[in-house]
Order: sequence, then C-alpha cells, then structure tokens
Amino acid sequence: MDISQFDYELPREMIAQEPAGKRDESRLLVLDRATGEIQHRIFQDVIEYLSTGDMLVLNDTRVIPARIDAHRETGGKVEVLFLEDRGKQRWTALMQAKGHLRVGEKLILGEFSAEIVNKDPDGVYMLRFGENTDVIGMLEHAGAPPLPMYILRMRSDHAAHPEDKERYQTVYAAASGSIAAPTAGLHFTQELLKKIQEKGIEIARVTLHVGFGTFAPIQVQQIEEHRMHRESFDVKPEEAERLNRAKRDGRRIIAVGTTTTRVIETLAGKGDIAPGKGSTDLFIRPGFEFKFVDAMITNFHLPKSTLLILVCAFAGREKILAAYEEAKRSGYRFYSYGDAMFIK
Repeated sequence: MDISQFDYELPREMIAQEPAGKRDESRLLVLDRATGEIQHRIFQDVIEYLSTGDMLVLNDTRVIPARIDAHRETGGKVEVLFLEDRGKQRWTALMQAKGHLRVGEKLILGEFSAEIVNKDPDGVYMLRFGENTDVIGMLEHAGAPPLPMYILRMRSDHAAHPEDKERYQTVYAAASGSIAAPTAGLHFTQELLKKIQEKGIEIARVTLHVGFGTFAPIQVQQIEEHRMHRESFDVKPEEAERLNRAKRDGRRIIAVGTTTTRVIETLAGKGDIAPGKGSTDLFIRPGFEFKFVDAMITNFHLPKSTLLILVCAFAGREKILAAYEEAKRSGYRFYSYGDAMFIK
C-alpha cells in the first residue's frame, strides 16, 4: 500500500501543546469498528463501555528523562536524546549540533564524558561512556522529559515545564526504559482504575519500552518495505497466565495503546502468550490478523505514521480516517497530550 493512503491534513492549532486540566477529563471519541458509528464522550466515561469480565491491558513502562544538553570539547552545545541502552556502557542517541559531529569526538555531559563511536544510516549515534558512569542516574538528575518536537516550546528552547515530569508519565508507570510515553495511558487516574476494577474488569500489565521504532518516520513509498526498529518487552509469568486464561474464557481483551497491542500480538502469533523478555519489530499494517486484541484505547496519531497504520489495520482505514475528520470538525486535540479514542 502507498504511504499516501495514510495521510491527512491537520491544522497546527489542533496539536495539543499542554495536557488536559485533569487526566480523565480529556475528550473520548468512541468508534464502533463494525458499523462506523461515532459517539462523543469524556474519558472518564470509558468505564461505561467496559463490561464485567473484560480484561484491560496496560503498558507499565516508565519514561526516562532522556533529553539532555551536552557540550563539545570546543564548547559548542549538543542536544541529545538518549534512545536505548545497548550494554557495555553504550547508548544509542539522536543528536543535534551546529556543525558536523564526528565519530571519535568526545562529548561532555556534566561531570561525565562520552565518545561518539558510530553513526548509522538513520542518523542514530552510538555513545560509549566510561566504566563507572551511571547513565540512568545522570539522566534522572539532569535530564528532561523527552517531549516530542511538535510541542512547540520544545522546538524553541527545549523547555519542559515542571508538571511535564508527572503528566508525561502514566500513573501506573513502573519499569524504566521508554523515551516516549505510551500516551493512551496518560488519561487514566488511580481513581478511575479503582472504579474499573470495582466493576469487575480485570487489569493486566505488560512492558514495552517505547523507542525509536515507534516514532521513526516511514521513508519508503510502499509501507510493506518499511522495517521497524526493535523494541524490548517483558511479560511476567502471572500476567501471561491471566491473559491466556481470559482469552480461553472468551472474555474481551482491551489493549491500552498501540505499544500494548504490539506486545500482545507479537506473542500471540506463537499461540498462547509465553512469559519472558524479548524484543519485537512487528509492524502491524492492513491485512494483519489480530489474534488477541478485541478493543483498543488509543490517541490520535500523526499522518503517515506506523501508529496510524496500526489503528487502520484494526478498525479499517476508511473508518479511522472518517473518525479523524469527525474529530477535527468537533475540535478534538491531537497527538501525545491530546484526546483519546475507544475503538470497540
């Protein structure tokens, strides 16, 4: 399929620059994927669309404050977005600076330093730190939330607000490792989750650390030629068993977010979901057979993105694009800090 089939126009003013005043008071567009019927609600109403016995699956990854400023030995500023821990004190990163960054060059990050040891064709750098460098500790102390660049204050001065540390994180975040939030989960509060459980909906948790693969742009015309970067996941034995039991019982599996969907469907491709750690480069596109996920909570995604393509695979391209047009007409807020969809 041609990537142009997943394009749409969006006025800049519809891109959410700040989160909703309260997490669960963002708007909610409910799409029936069988009929195309649309309803307009607020997010806390999602409980009305959940039934006793349903299983709600969350991605409990925690966003690390992965954006930080470094300096060249000459004094020039380098903007660094850490991507992934590759072991042996090596991290991948995206970097911007005036002038060409060279392999072999040393960067200064506070009291630490790192050497640029590689740059791949996608523009991703490999940094190597000294043996005793606690990179996560450094980022937790001096880094900023890795808000996307379409939040314009990030483009002008890379200034995250103090509240971003809380709001660009789900209330159930646990396992550190993501460089972008699993944004569908940002709408939940602890109070709403408690009400959901009291209604008899079971909640399971998986982990997928959101990395470059989720937001890397598609640079080919035919989407079938796109290759996802691998992202790591972890599914605990008790969570896998609960998921398998719910599926065997015929109960509805509701994935909170595209990242949760990718974990579940990656493992479901082998039959029952097996526990353990691994990585996935699964690219879900139209024609994909969903084996586990029956409904999905998600945000509104960028044009021509792998995330938009995934939800089109789930609900049908025409229905999703029609829902997006309805959302635009109704003044919904788009992207990471924007409003949500429930696709049933």
